[in-house]
Amino acid sequence: MNVLMVGDIVGPDAVAYLAGRLPGLRRAYDVDLVVANAENCAVTAPTPWRGFGMTVGLVERLLENGVDVVTSGNHGWDGPEAEAVHRHPRVLRPHNVLEEAVGKGVVTLEIGGELVSVVNLGSTTAAMPRALPPYESWLAAGLEGTVIVDFHGDSAWEKMEFATAVDGKAAAVLGTHTHEPTINLHLLPRGTALVVDVGMTGPSRSPGGFRLEHFAARMKGEDPAPLPPFELAEGPTTLGAVWLRIEGGKTLEVERVG
Repeated sequence: MNVLMVGDIVGPDAVAYLAGRLPGLRRAYDVDLVVANAENCAVTAPTPWRGFGMTVGLVERLLENGVDVVTSGNHGWDGPEAEAVHRHPRVLRPHNVLEEAVGKGVVTLEIGGELVSVVNLGSTTAAMPRALPPYESWLAAGLEGTVIVDFHGDSAWEKMEFATAVDGKAAAVLGTHTHEPTINLHLLPRGTALVVDVGMTGPSRSPGGFRLEHFAARMKGEDPAPLPPFELAEGPTTLGAVWLRIEGGKTLEVERVG
């Protein structure tokens, strides 16, 4: 089975870009399953801290053009359409949150006659202060077949620890949230692939895909209110993605796709 994982999609233009490229990528890499983190695909408010999220229209565009499972993270609940988005059976939010949170964190699909479970986990390091311990939540998830994890968090060390803890039980632990692709593509001894951060799919002329002046002002202890309205960056769209070849629940190959 060949899997394509697409990192954090930033903004509606990135959705359009990915929708246009996915049919060709699926053919070129003989892809059986596409997972994409889309928690930043919509700008839902003029603030950098709670201004992202997803809309029904953008998520449907991704799913109609080759994405099989949409994952998210701390911004998954932003915006007025969050509940409607999470009613879709192939949209996930982090599994390790309190049960009353809208949506679900695991989906199991049949791909080419094989069961595949995709699980979305989040971390307190990714602005999710109420996230439950990820390994305990993993144990309680009741996962079936080949398992692919989107681990949404800031801490590289935490992702490395988790991947080592589940080595041989998950086919892949694929990190999201920082928007910065990591260089190393690990194949752990028992067959689990680890990518600490898959990277970003979005505008390329500023780190993270958006203007950072508001974040910098807060770091300097300044009031960001006088700054121009918060907005996405400009520039050509970059693709942050990895391709994996998985057999028998273990990853045999992993490479970056640009």
